[in-house]
Formats: sequence, structure tokens, C-alpha cells
Amino acid sequence: MMRDALTGLCIGIILLLNSGFAVMRRQDSSSALAGIFRTRCAARCLSLHSTRIALSPRHFQSNGSLGWCQSHKQCAKCLEPCKDSWELKDGPCRDLCEHAFPKRHGECVTSCEFLRSVMVLKQGDCPAPERASGFAAACVEGCEEDGECSAQKKCCPNGCGHTCQSPKNLYRGAPLKPRKELVFEELESGVLEVRWSSKFNVSAEPVLNILQRRWNYGIQPSEDGATEWQVVARTSEERVWLTDIRPGRWYQFRVAAVNVHGTRGYTTPSRHFRSSKDPAPPPAPSELHVSDMTFGADRSVSVRLSWSMSADLDIPVNHYKLSWSCSDHTIPSKLKRRQTTKGVIHLLDDLRENRSYTVELQAVSYWGQVPLKSSKAILQFTTSQRQSDSDLESTVSPVFIKPQSDLLDVGTPFYQDGQLQVRVYWKKKDPTVNRYRVQWSPEFCSHNGSRTQEKLTTQENFASLPGLQFSCKYKVIIQPVGSKGRAQAESTTFYTPSCATIQSKSPKPIPCSTVSAVVPPKVLVKAENLTAAFSVYMGNVTGLFSWVVAMPQPPQQVTGYQVTWAEVITESRRNNLPNSLISQSQILPPVNSNLNQLKYLLFPLEVQVITTGGQGPATSRTFQTPAHSKPVLHYKPRIKKHHLRSVIERH
Repeated sequence: MMRDALTGLCIGIILLLNSGFAVMRRQDSSSALAGIFRTRCAARCLSLHSTRIALSPRHFQSNGSLGWCQSHKQCAKCLEPCKDSWELKDGPCRDLCEHAFPKRHGECVTSCEFLRSVMVLKQGDCPAPERASGFAAACVEGCEEDGECSAQKKCCPNGCGHTCQSPKNLYRGAPLKPRKELVFEELESGVLEVRWSSKFNVSAEPVLNILQRRWNYGIQPSEDGATEWQVVARTSEERVWLTDIRPGRWYQFRVAAVNVHGTRGYTTPSRHFRSSKDPAPPPAPSELHVSDMTFGADRSVSVRLSWSMSADLDIPVNHYKLSWSCSDHTIPSKLKRRQTTKGVIHLLDDLRENRSYTVELQAVSYWGQVPLKSSKAILQFTTSQRQSDSDLESTVSPVFIKPQSDLLDVGTPFYQDGQLQVRVYWKKKDPTVNRYRVQWSPEFCSHNGSRTQEKLTTQENFASLPGLQFSCKYKVIIQPVGSKGRAQAESTTFYTPSCATIQSKSPKPIPCSTVSAVVPPKVLVKAENLTAAFSVYMGNVTGLFSWVVAMPQPPQQVTGYQVTWAEVITESRRNNLPNSLISQSQILPPVNSNLNQLKYLLFPLEVQVITTGGQGPATSRTFQTPAHSKPVLHYKPRIKKHHLRSVIERH
């Protein structure tokens, strides 16, 4: 019985894995299958009207039998649900067809129902239940429909359940695949003719060919960087003329022959084709405008520019060239200032208040080593404040614009200890909150700086944010920690000035060789695997605290540990009051040390490694002493650890 149970369990697991695999396969090939389904639907319409098609004059067949069907009133009704534009919504097909054809919609209804059936039932027939063997013969309900089975398998009965099985008569009546060699001919007009030849088919049913393509940018062809396969044509002919071929792209094609009974699949992907024509330069950027403007206390101005670029390009944009100059006649003309940027948002800082500026923007693409430049987009704007004086006092700040919270305030960025910093302040609303988690990261920069998110935890209502980058917009989030409920986070944004702006105001030289602030090496070493072992003797509880410290970088040597612990007094909970905290902190040398006696039961312990390069991230854990006398809990560290011994007395 145990063996049968294990066998059933294994079968269930394998069926589950097969089901998951089927879902993956169905997602990967959903677009290709949808094209096959709708082509089978169209081939059925040609079969129903094959007699009329054969008797029609040749000039009605300029686009083949499919073109005749589209121009015939009854056949066109049958063809309507087969089109890619037809949305197969839930509900009876009759209701869908009545909306498209108020009168005489029988052809549409039967075609819609056929399309639904081929989307549910795969090609082929289920084998006889008694022929099931192996896992296919398991008495389980492993599937409900064909779509749950991988590849070409169908959901078939086996006499005591349903499992995914290989069908019989898979290709009965289906046409042979076309020959895999495709011929490409590019005409002078830029139109591409794609030709192929079909193998001899014994089936008398009309056959439709479905052509798909994919493409990639670049000097070399690449299948890994190519787009998904897309249907570009459905025809009864053996050639297609494509008018939307773009220079600078590598194309691959494949074709499948389909009739009402199904298909044998697509041919192998063709050789790559690229147009002999040179790609065109990108168009000029559009919708260039000032999306934000910030005024500083020293009459400096920061301006955020935004623009758009068409997504349908011969080759993608590599970067944008930006230049600007002051265009006031009352001010002596100056040389243009220039920058390059990758994105469609850019920050101009160190402008002056109440002046007119002219901005020129140009997109640049590369074809090999040859730059392709767009025409220039030009924008003129004035850095004037339109608010009243009272509004300016409350809204204008050198770094803080469009505040999202009235509980947060951001100071002026300053350069200290070789890095750009700023202080953030906030109001305490909830007295039960004992800590705050601060997170900050750049939303965008005028250069290709990093977008990493930084965070810290503090018990104060302010925090210094170090290591900021120049010329960036930052978002900072303050999340209360330790309140009774889930406290709502507060957030705001601020801008950092350029390195040149800080350098002009600093008595000491500031290196501006890079676009980001100079950040000292970050201390990553921290205490890990913080554990405790307690022993009780004569009413006293002794705790041995241990942690592991990975070896720091050579310039950063461990000089000590900052250990912080806090007593949690729980007696006040009887009065529905929050827990009380009594926090203590002590710096310990990098050798074994003893703390003073502690007199509480529940306490959080936090350890920070101190190195010559600064403090590492904190490691914290909450411990609870034993409630009654227990034998000594032996603790044997597996690798070399640093120990902290403390004696805890219980009363």
C-alpha cells in the first residue's frame, strides 16, 4: 500500500510539472497559434465557397481565392470572425455576429463557432483508452482541456481519468510544409518581394499560406536580440510584396501552409535579409518643453526639459546633443554650453533668474561608425517667477519643489568629507513610533549615474543622506517602524546642484572630473549570524552572544564594535499602553568584552562593525531570556566568531 501511495504521489508531481510546462509553452507560442487558428477559420470559408471560386472569372481572383472571398458578400460574412481585428468576446457567437451583421448573419455565426472549437481542440484524435500506458494510464484527472497539455499532446480519457497523451492521425488532411528556401527580391521602390514554393498536396481543400517575420537592429544579424514572430501576410498565393521594410534591420521569415484540417507547422527560419538602402537619420525630437523649474535663494535656477521621440525608427537613437545659451540682448553674448544625454529628460542647472534662454536639441544615431543626426528642435524660455512674494516664501527652495508631504523638509545640499550630502527633517506624529526607515534614490540624472537605492534606520526625527550624485532629482521616503499599526510612509523629492555650482561656492577645490559626487568606499563588513546561548545558575541568567565577521577589505581594518541594546518593559501592556524602551549603547574593542549586568527579560540587540573606513550596516535581533531554570544550553560555534558575554539577573 505504501508503494502504491508513493507511486500515486510521483504521478501527481510529474503531471503537475507537465501542466506547468504546458502553460509555459502555450504562453511562448500564443501569437503563432492565434495566427494558425484564424487561418484555419479562413480556409474553411474558402472550402465552403470553393465551387463558386472555381467558376469565377480570373479578374476576380487578382488577389487569389482569398481576395475573391473578401469581395463576395456571403463569403465576407464567413471571413469576418477569422480576421485579426475580430475580438472574440465572451457570450454566444450569435450576439457577436448580430452586432456586425444585423441581418442574415448565419455564415458569421458558424464561422465564429468553428474558430472557438479549433482554439480549444488541438489537431488529431485521441487514442483508444485501453491503449494508454505508463503515466498516461494513471487514474487521475490530470487535465481538463487540450490547452493544458504540452506541445501537440491532447487531453484524452484513459478509462479511469484524463491525461495528456500523444494523438493519432495528427496531420490527417493537413497540407505539406512549403519548401524552406525563400527568395527575396528588393525592388527599386524599396518594396520587398518574398517568394516560396509549395510541395505537391493531394488534399483538394483550399490552402492558405501564413507568413511571419522577426527582425533585429544592428550591423550583424542576431536571433537572440530579435523581436517576437509577427504575422505579416495571409494569402492563397506563393508570394507577398512588403512595403514596410526598413533599412538598418535584419529580417527573418518563415511560412506555414494551412487548410481547414490544420497545418504541419512553420518552415525553419529563413536566412537573414537586410535592405541595401542606407538608413535615414532620426527625425527631430518633438514636444520639447520645460516640465519643471526650480528657483534658488541665490537667484540660481534649475530647469527640467522633456521631449518625445518616435519609436518607429530605422535605427535607434544613441544619444541626444543639447546646447543652450542666454539670448538676452541686454547681456553680453556668451558661448553655447553643450551636453549629451541618453534619456528624454534632462536637467539644466546653474541658470540665472529673469533671463531668456535658447535651447537646441538634436538626436544622434550611429550606422556603424557613421553618425546620423536629426534636424534641431529649438526652444526659447524665460526664467521668471510668476508667483507673488508670499507664494515664493513658502514654495521656493533651492532643492525642494512640488512637496508631496507637509511633514517633511529638505535642507540645502552641502559638500563635506569628500561627498555631497543633505539633511532631511520630519515631524513625529505617532508617539508609539521608536524608529524610522529612510530610503532614497535618484529618479533621474543629467548624466548616466547609478540608480541604486540607499537606506538607513534612525531613532531621531532627522537624517543625513550621504554620497549624493550631482545634478540629480532624488526621491526620499520616510517609513515609521515600531508603531501599533502600519503607519503610512511620507515621501518628497529634491534636486542636487551641479558639481560646478558647489565648486564655485567652496573655498577648497572640489574634483569634478566625474559627473557624480566623490563617495568614499562604502563599508560593507557587518556582523552576521547573531546568536545567543543562555544558562541559568542560582537565579542568574548568563548569555553568550556570538556573531561572525567576514574579513574586511585591506584598507578597512576592524577597530571595534558598537553594541546597542534596549530593555522592553511589558508591564504597561495591561493598561493598553505601548511598550517602554530603555536604550543603551557601548563601544567595545575588537576583542572579547564584558557588559555590565542587565536586569530585564526581553531586549533587542544591535551590533555594528567599526572599521578605519567607518561603520558598517547594523545587524539586530531580539532575544528573550528563559522563563524558568533550565540546564545550560551548550553553544559550539562552527567557525571562528567574536563573543560578547553578559550576565542577566532575573528577579
